[in-house]
Amino acid sequence: MNPQALDALQQRLGYRFNKAELLQRALTHRSFGQQHNERLEFLGDAVLNLAVSALLYERFAGSDEGDLTRIRAHLVREDSLHRLALQLQMPATLRMSEGEARGGGGQRPSILADALEAVIGAAFLDGGYQASNEIVRRLLGDLISGSGIDQWAKDAKTALQEWLQARKLPVPAYRIVETRGQAHAQTFTVECQVPALSLARTGEGRSRRMAEQEAARQLLDELLAGDKPGGGLRD
Repeated sequence: MNPQALDALQQRLGYRFNKAELLQRALTHRSFGQQHNERLEFLGDAVLNLAVSALLYERFAGSDEGDLTRIRAHLVREDSLHRLALQLQMPATLRMSEGEARGGGGQRPSILADALEAVIGAAFLDGGYQASNEIVRRLLGDLISGSGIDQWAKDAKTALQEWLQARKLPVPAYRIVETRGQAHAQTFTVECQVPALSLARTGEGRSRRMAEQEAARQLLDELLAGDKPGGGLRD
């Protein structure tokens, strides 16, 4: 592993590891060998959830458990962690097999998100909760402190499902219409259908989940527009 890349990553994290081997293991995909990062990922996931929970508890003192849980889910989901890993330039530090690397594994959202959780777990073992908590606060603190509760509205799929259930209608159905691109840079097209209303809309995204959210958002926007005076839809 490139020592300069490791050093640069530690600078971006704002934490220098006492045991470099912990950081190296956190950045090692299972395709590289037995000393991979999956156990550290398991630990890091728990530490990340605790640290984010504490940040949200401090920031949103008047919010209930449901709001805090929903916001935390936004912050720790795969695509959020993937974006953070890219900001940290983690692809340049990953260790994986040649085959995995050729297949674009270094850019795959799931691999990068898992590696970031593993790094947080490694920091916990290396410097205790304070070290890992400081990394999380550095990565997410400004975003959380600078936001309001209204910015963390329910995701489109949840909002659409609740809209339908409130009207005693079946939940929507999702299906993949098309998948384009190579494994590490795929674009998904997903259709969201509400057969009871004879409605369907499509959305695109870098993952199936993101495409589903976009399709749900488009359909929900139409339903909400129809709810307004003069709209075409009625309860």
